[in-house]
Amino acid sequence: MNFQLSEEHLMIQQAARDFANTELKPGVIDRDEHQKFPTEQIKKLGELGFLGMMVDPKYGGAGMDTISYVLVMEELSKIDASTSVVVSANNSLVCFGLEKYGSEAQKEKYLTPLATGEKLGAFALSEPEAGSDATSQHTTAEDMGDHYLLNGTKNWITNGSSASIYLVIAQTDVSKGSHGINVLIVERGMDGFTIGPKENKLGIRGSDTHSLMFNDVKVPKENRIAEDGFGFKFAMETLEGGRIGIAAQALGIASGAFELATNYSKERKTFGKPICQHQAIAFKLADMATEIEAARLLVLNAAWLKDQDLPYDKASSMAKLFASEVAMRTTVEAVQVHGGYGFVKEYHVERLMRDAKITQIYEGTSEIQKIVISRSILK
Repeated sequence: MNFQLSEEHLMIQQAARDFANTELKPGVIDRDEHQKFPTEQIKKLGELGFLGMMVDPKYGGAGMDTISYVLVMEELSKIDASTSVVVSANNSLVCFGLEKYGSEAQKEKYLTPLATGEKLGAFALSEPEAGSDATSQHTTAEDMGDHYLLNGTKNWITNGSSASIYLVIAQTDVSKGSHGINVLIVERGMDGFTIGPKENKLGIRGSDTHSLMFNDVKVPKENRIAEDGFGFKFAMETLEGGRIGIAAQALGIASGAFELATNYSKERKTFGKPICQHQAIAFKLADMATEIEAARLLVLNAAWLKDQDLPYDKASSMAKLFASEVAMRTTVEAVQVHGGYGFVKEYHVERLMRDAKITQIYEGTSEIQKIVISRSILK
């Protein structure tokens, strides 16, 4: 296997790094403090082609591969995970499924504005009693002939209030179990569709996370993606790809914290020398660097498998599981390296530590990833 990034990959990586440092870093603490959505930054990311990275150019996308996507996700996440999760949701959870399974009419109407960044998308699966268990949908889509009547509530929806296009997973026929679930394209502003208050979160506070409520929302039949009963498979495939994005986000959070800790350890002096020269700190940095590199290889492997059209469900779960745990451990240690300054917002590491926690939860908790991995091993 060739571990060397291509010249194109390096250029994309550098472009994302430059954007993160020039456009995201200046206001990141304020956005976190006041839960401000990065509206202007997202608009510019759309102009760069980062909101439809893997979408075919004929639908307004950038036509890049998954490796390019994870490189961008890592660089953005080093600075601002609230922005990177918006990019992740639009690319992995919305554009991917629409392009792979949507009709030509659906692609022209919905995929193109999503890929260009003209509009944002959201993926609505989680419910109060159905998070990772996609078969336990309480949101219903009653077949009314030429339309579905959508009722229910979705929780923890990224891009909840900033999106214009929502992919909603709903149960149409309970008797059919997982084969009675559909995925519907719902537009913002449809009668009966309301958005709940923004969640006040521990981390990724700049992203907008909301509940969605549907009360007799009429969704045209042509807004159903693929055949009747395809919703469960759609959700599972979407989450597989989504885990690669979240793994890359976790990797970026860890990398960002490591870079901050390393730089600080070279500047801070105790007992007449930089603290990086004390073995206790040097060993911390060595452990952090080793785990981050291992996580990076897992993430790139999952991305490569996806690009080769090979099975990647186990690989994406492994990458997400390990990278999220590395993000948590690394950010905690980065705060420790900074000492008292690690508790101060202007040093950034406390925010990265708060952001890291969510990577162990969304797209399926660490325990869920272990179930996926063990099933694949024992299959």
